[in-house]
Order: sequence, then structure tokens, then C-alpha cells
Amino acid sequence: MPLRDSPVVVMGHGGGGALSAELVEHLFVPALGTPELKALGDSTVLSLGGARLAFSTDSYVVRPMFFPGGSIGDLAVNGTVNDIAMSGAQAAYMSCGFILEEGTPVETVGRIAQAMGAAARQAGVSIVTGDTKVVDAGHGDGVFVNTAGFGLVPEGVDIRPQNARPGDVVIVSGDIGVHGVAILSVREGIEFGTQVRSDSAPLNGLVAAMLAATPDIHTLRDPTRGGLAATLNEIASASGVGIEVVERSVPVPAEVANACGFLGLDPWYVANEGKLVAFVPPEHADAVLAAMQAHPYGAGAAVIGRCVEEHPGMVVARTAFGATRVVDLPLGEQLPRIC
Repeated sequence: MPLRDSPVVVMGHGGGGALSAELVEHLFVPALGTPELKALGDSTVLSLGGARLAFSTDSYVVRPMFFPGGSIGDLAVNGTVNDIAMSGAQAAYMSCGFILEEGTPVETVGRIAQAMGAAARQAGVSIVTGDTKVVDAGHGDGVFVNTAGFGLVPEGVDIRPQNARPGDVVIVSGDIGVHGVAILSVREGIEFGTQVRSDSAPLNGLVAAMLAATPDIHTLRDPTRGGLAATLNEIASASGVGIEVVERSVPVPAEVANACGFLGLDPWYVANEGKLVAFVPPEHADAVLAAMQAHPYGAGAAVIGRCVEEHPGMVVARTAFGATRVVDLPLGEQLPRIC
């Protein structure tokens, strides 16, 4: 199918929703043409010299560059570490590339670099190579960061979006929507009565704890752009299963619910940077949930639904009134440039 009727790139193409998916599926994948790219996971698992490597790259254009709970620097490290962790691997080495706009204070660049170094040390990953480019004033927005990284996938671990199966239990590691609301609060200068801090965090330790409980985890994703709703739709589409979510089981903190209600946003579509969604066989769900709740970054973990054979490729939510509603893939993004 052709791309939607848009002859130019719009912000929605970077939002993690339907426009992003169409751009990748109908433009980039056919043009680049590698079978590994078609898997469309958070990272790609490659065989090299008898080992399996999880490899990922990402770019960060968040505005503003500093926000409650983090900055573009630690966000770039945590995002790459987490993408690699969603294949079950522990990130080992990373690269970083800086695109700097002429006129950006050197002190600002220094703060970002310091934040990246601290985040890398916390995550146990080494930044070993990098690059710097400068663009003319007015042709950038301060600092953009590109990262790439890789790590080894443990033997016996096979975690992919395509692996979700009917009967799988769906678990989310904690409160959703926090990062997007934190960005919005400082970007627009809106006071919500309490400061909402980003949940940006490295999830490799949490994933290691989950795999210690059982290596039989089918799918992991971190619900960043497009939020929980986009992530569930991507997994349903990739695996061909239906997903049923119990609406009241999804953990939404009061401050996020209030902010979204005030602004007309749906927290299910708001970005996260320190949460993951796991699809686990039912016989291992209790053990994985207990391991998650025992870890600092999974203390609020909760079961939110199951995979079913009905309505394959579709996500539905069961409301508090016993009705069901379809949870669609967003077209673009409620809040652009959040990562």
C-alpha cells in the first residue's frame, strides 16, 4: 500500500504510530532490503562468530534538553541500553554522536556529556567511540544525540515481538505516562500541583532478574513513542495474536491521569522511558512478576491482560462497566519530540 497522502515529512512520521509504521514499512524497509531489518524489534539479534549479538541504534531530539528527572544525555544512554535489553541482552559497549548547533553554550554540551557518562556507569556499559558535527545557527536545535550499542544474548533466550502466543500473560513494570507528562510540564510551563519526574532509567538489571526467574519470556518491549497503546498494537500485529487488557489494571498515577484529563490526552498513548511490557507464558507469570516487584525498577509491576486467539492483530480493553473498546494504533503522536 502507498504512504498516506503526504508529499512531505510531518511530525507524525516520528511519533511511533501509524505514520511511522508506514514510513518504515513502505519506504525504508524496501529501500534497505535486509531480512534482519524486517523483524522491526527494539534491537536486532545477529549471529557473529558463534555468538548472538543484540544491536541497536537510536537518535534523541528531546525538547527541552533538561527536564525533571533527567536530560537528553542520560535519556540517550538509557534508551539504547533498554532497546538492547528488550532482546534479553546486557549492553556492553556504545557509541555516541553529537550534532551541535552553532551558538550552543559549551557549558550545556558539558552537562549533557557528564550526564551520559554517569548514566553509562550506572548501567554498566562503556561508551567507546563517538563523533561530533556542528551545523549552522538556525539549522539545529541545540544538541541532538545519536547512539548505538550492542550486547550478548544469553544462550536459550529468544525474545521477539513475533513470539507472543495465545495464553501469554501481559505484565507492565509500573506506572505509565510519566515521562511524557514530565516533558510537557516544563515545555509548556504548566503546573499540575506536584512535579512529575521522568521515569528514565536503565532496565537491563530488571530484565536480568526476570530471566533469572525463567529464560522462557516470549516478548519484551519498552513503550516509548506512542506509549503503551502503540506497543501493544505493534506486538499484536507482529505475532498475529489478539490482546485483551483490563482497563482498571493498567497503573496510571493520579498526577498523570489528572494532567491528561486537563489536556485532553490519553495516558495509554503517552511516552515512557523507564518501563517495559512483558509477554510471559502463564506457567511462569507468577515467578516473573515476583522477580519484577523485587527490583527497584519493577516495584509497581502489574498484570494488565492476556493474549487470546480471538480478534488476531487487535488490542481491546475491558472497561470497568464490563464493555470492551478497541485500542487503536495512534496515527502520529500526542506530544512530539519526547525522546
